[in-house]
Amino acid sequence: MRKSESGHHEPGKLQRALARLLPLPGAECWGEGERTSGLSPCQRGAGNAPSNTRILKARESLLPRPFGRGEGRGEGSVRSSGSMVPMHARSESELLMTKILLTGAAGWLGSRLLETLCAPTPTSGWPEAQSAAIRALVLPGQDVSRLEARCPHAEFVAGDLRNPADCSRFCDGAQGAVLFHAAGMIHPRRVREFYEVNRDGTILLLETAIREGVKRAVIVSSNSPCGCNPHPDHLFDEFSPYRPYLNYGRSKMQMELAVLERAAHIETVIIRAPWFYGPNQPARQTLFFKMVRDGKAPIVGDGKNLRSMSYLDNLCQGLLLAARSPEAAGQVYWMADRRPYAMNEIIDTIERLLESEFGQTCAHRRFHLPGFASGLAYRADQALQALGLYHQKIHVLSEMNKSIACSVRKAEKELGYQPSIELEEGMRRSLKWCFETVGGLDSPSP
Repeated sequence: MRKSESGHHEPGKLQRALARLLPLPGAECWGEGERTSGLSPCQRGAGNAPSNTRILKARESLLPRPFGRGEGRGEGSVRSSGSMVPMHARSESELLMTKILLTGAAGWLGSRLLETLCAPTPTSGWPEAQSAAIRALVLPGQDVSRLEARCPHAEFVAGDLRNPADCSRFCDGAQGAVLFHAAGMIHPRRVREFYEVNRDGTILLLETAIREGVKRAVIVSSNSPCGCNPHPDHLFDEFSPYRPYLNYGRSKMQMELAVLERAAHIETVIIRAPWFYGPNQPARQTLFFKMVRDGKAPIVGDGKNLRSMSYLDNLCQGLLLAARSPEAAGQVYWMADRRPYAMNEIIDTIERLLESEFGQTCAHRRFHLPGFASGLAYRADQALQALGLYHQKIHVLSEMNKSIACSVRKAEKELGYQPSIELEEGMRRSLKWCFETVGGLDSPSP
């Protein structure tokens, strides 16, 4: 593969082969209820869809070195402290990594992953991480004081994935590092932001990481590239074809394809994670808990539709395993709790815990809506997005009667993934964090 004058890699044999199997990054796919145009038969669901999991064997190992003295600081560096010492010896079957890059470090998943890296437990999957050099990317203006207190040896760099200079500073001196890419756009004001951040920002980050000699990139994706399950007892796996759900799903699909295109130049692992829950939650999750308490939680249809959920500590364990395993290079994994949950079970569990363990008086009501309400919301969402606009509540309502459920068997078998925390315990810990950290359901999240 060679580079164009612009510095981007031009397609080679691998990419041309991928293009015959998968839609090009610029191609559009439509989800449930949308028209289909320009898709391969497998993307329309006809025949057997090709696996997009195994692309390449692991690249030849690169010997890592600590971040160079003063590297990556300069303008925009929030903080750098602490000295780095070599990691403990580990098995030759595991990757030796002493440098860690993390995007989205102030976000829901990113902050929990950073806490896991800085205060690992014997079950965290990376007990030696305290001796690694950690550099974390946060948006300009984000408050990192809490993270600085919990992760005193991490270096925080303020920057935007869409800015080439920021990506260069973030990746400077990171030869041999592992990159966790947890940043992403989920609920924007304008549709174009999905593509600017999720697709284009990832491409810019990966191109920079390749130039700097980063060894492996673990990329957090979503369930949305595959859309919704075609029938109630179906579970997504790594052979499921792309059927992206509106523009968020398309942007994540195009991101995944861009990652696969660069798999010859950097080890990549794609992690598809559905609905998060757990500590460090944003205000929208606290609002959901409050709606359950107040009897306003929406149940669209009969509430039996299944949703896979990812308790954050389960997911962090999986991300660390994906970073360490040589066999994970070039793979795609679904990572969630071991089993999916019906919407009724999710809401019933939250309500029961609020009353029995957190002293809340619940209304014991549900805001029931007929199944077609989600269909109407989908059409409204579709129309708004066609105009370049996005409305979070309409979008969420459009999914409320859908099953979005996956199997994690591949991650369990190949990585040793063990999602031991299930719904009740995970929600208990989520609520405990909410009451202890932000003062309960009626206080705004930080």
